[in-house]
Amino acid sequence: MSPSEAQPEPAAPTASSAGEPPEGAPAPTSWVVVAALSAAQFVMVLDSTVMNVSITQVVEDLDTTVSAMQAAITFYTLTMAALMLVGAKLGDVWGRLRAFVIGAIIYALGSLTTALSPNIAVLFTGWSVVEGVGAVLVIPAIAALIADNYEGRRRVTAYAMIGAASGAAVAAGPLIGGFLTTYASWRYVFIGEVVVMAVVVLFARRIADRHEPVRLRIDVLSVLLSSAGLIAVVLGMLQSKTWGWIIPLQSPEIGGVEIAPLGVSLTAWLILAGVGLLAWFALRQRRLIDSGREPFLDVSLLHIARLRSGLSSLGAQYAVTAGLFFMVPVYLQMTLGLDALQTGLRIFPLSISLILFSFAGTRLSTRWSPRRIVVVGQVVLAASALLLLASVDEELRQVAFSVGMFIAGAALGLLASQLGNVNMSSVGPEKSSEVGGMQGVFQNLGSSLGTALIGSMLIGALATSFAGGVASSDLPDDVRSAVAEATNDGVELVPASTVAEIGTDAGLSDDEAAELTRVYGDAQLQALRVAFVGLIAIALLALLLSRGIPDEVDGRAPPSRGGRNATVPEEIEERP
Repeated sequence: MSPSEAQPEPAAPTASSAGEPPEGAPAPTSWVVVAALSAAQFVMVLDSTVMNVSITQVVEDLDTTVSAMQAAITFYTLTMAALMLVGAKLGDVWGRLRAFVIGAIIYALGSLTTALSPNIAVLFTGWSVVEGVGAVLVIPAIAALIADNYEGRRRVTAYAMIGAASGAAVAAGPLIGGFLTTYASWRYVFIGEVVVMAVVVLFARRIADRHEPVRLRIDVLSVLLSSAGLIAVVLGMLQSKTWGWIIPLQSPEIGGVEIAPLGVSLTAWLILAGVGLLAWFALRQRRLIDSGREPFLDVSLLHIARLRSGLSSLGAQYAVTAGLFFMVPVYLQMTLGLDALQTGLRIFPLSISLILFSFAGTRLSTRWSPRRIVVVGQVVLAASALLLLASVDEELRQVAFSVGMFIAGAALGLLASQLGNVNMSSVGPEKSSEVGGMQGVFQNLGSSLGTALIGSMLIGALATSFAGGVASSDLPDDVRSAVAEATNDGVELVPASTVAEIGTDAGLSDDEAAELTRVYGDAQLQALRVAFVGLIAIALLALLLSRGIPDEVDGRAPPSRGGRNATVPEEIEERP
């Protein structure tokens, strides 16, 4: 079979695959293995969420600026976007377990550097660069090592545990960061990561790597094309809130000259350039295959329907999650004035239900097909966003909000219980590193897109609502004109409690400042409602992506289709 041919999916599992491994398979692996891999996954995701609530203290400790911290956060994301596929390929060259251990050590060194950083330059190096490099070796290896160490029902459960670890880290990040920021120091987060990764490395000897390293030549042009393309797309999406999607807003400047070619936002140009580079990358892979050389990425894997649907659904899941975790802290902190710890506590119900329903989803898969569980999860996720929308008010509707967060966690848990296994079981074990890297790319793209879309909707709606509120307010004409002029290029997202002081400093009377605060608070709530509607729309649109996910219950023979042999994989039938 040539490298360009997608690997055929194994035949439908038999009854034995739901319990004991088939004859000749390795003995069942201890759950210690997936516990170690889940711990590594938890740390990888935690790092992306915990810093957001610690920015203020980091800025103060390192005598830096919020802009510098936002640049560090952005660059961490870009490092992973650029090198994720490279990390997956190195897993094949070095061996998956070796790549995992090397990545874990690099990540621990980056965390230690970050914890001890005396200034922003050292933090940037340790966190944004060194940790990012470690993460791109660890994340693809986790998915591949699960496939190496577990079979049948145990593999489904193992992937559910990995998904639960990811979701729990997203939800627990603000709580952990808020607690340590409030009562100790943000540095302890990174010290804790060093300890966790050290324990993971110690337990790595229990992890089996059933695939020998392969000798191959990595195509440098493919690396450059994939890295540059992903960086351009992700950077464009991340900066869309600031630069605008099409119409330039706050464009970057060089020598006082705004960078907006032909009057179009740099966001649009970056995304177009990134898509073009990725298309060139795909063409390059086909040419390598045609010439008999090893491709950097077997792009023909995307011909597999269940893999396409699984990766797309995974990206949509991360888009909704990122959007949700962009909006909720804005509401709790900017509108209601809660601190980081209080915000984390309000989010905590999501963590609990996500873990519970990740395992419930694996049990449910004995009766329901993966597609049915995924569709139910996506519908429930949209319903939870609707309930959260109903809870948005001047005062938190605690019951509705808590129930909404719990239901959102349940939906994410159901998705986490299926998508990892759907993706990894779409190919043979020899391709699992590549699919692991593709999963990392789709997670990154989904998170960036979710933050970009929801952030743009929120800020755009805030500007529109605030302008309309000021125009119809009881503020004097000269004040309304001054506010309209000051906010002509958009409105900054600031805590509602600080608006009165800003107004007073600008020369407004106490009554005028109070009126401005009321208008801004109403605009924030309206913008949040618009953003929640957008989140509901994304969750519902994700239903269209799940059509290729298997519709057969694990352990049961699929129904015949059109008289064809039922054991012929759907992907092979659809493949051109």
